[in-house]
Amino acid sequence: MNDARVLFREFLRAPTTTATLTASSDALVAAMVAPLPLDGEPAVVELGAGTGRVTDALQRRLAGRGRHVAVELNPVLAERLAARHPAVTVVQGDAGRLPDLLAEHGVERADGIVSLLPWAAHAAAPIPALAAGAIAPGGVFTQVQLLGLHLLAPARKIVDDTRAAFGDVTPGGPVWGNFPPARVVVARAR
Repeated sequence: MNDARVLFREFLRAPTTTATLTASSDALVAAMVAPLPLDGEPAVVELGAGTGRVTDALQRRLAGRGRHVAVELNPVLAERLAARHPAVTVVQGDAGRLPDLLAEHGVERADGIVSLLPWAAHAAAPIPALAAGAIAPGGVFTQVQLLGLHLLAPARKIVDDTRAAFGDVTPGGPVWGNFPPARVVVARAR
């Protein structure tokens, strides 16, 4: 079964944890990974890896260097991702346990953290604060927000929480090539 069908099925089965009907577009993926410091041997963490569109892009950019940990709550998506990317440490688990998950897999600090997590994950755990605690000096955290919805209170709270955790936060411009259109919030470690 192709990724689109699996994602749609998993969304219908568990909409609050899968949180999307469609995979991220190439344009959105590019906007998410472009700010990451991927020189040398970086440690990169992906939260809400889903079908692996960001995983694919990170693996191309890393080209066998560094460490890549992908966290995915949905067991079906995590299993598919692990089968497709044996070089990636795929963790089927809750991003709300980020410090423990990284410690269990020998990652002290991440140089970049990419998040596609939905509001429900942010409501259940302080994701920006957890990311700020796990990121290396000079590291970058990116979080996707859907346009239009970014004006609603839960999305504004995520940006406020990110600003409180990181200080240096820049909401990106619209990525119209995504369905639905989105933006990437970029936070840099102090």
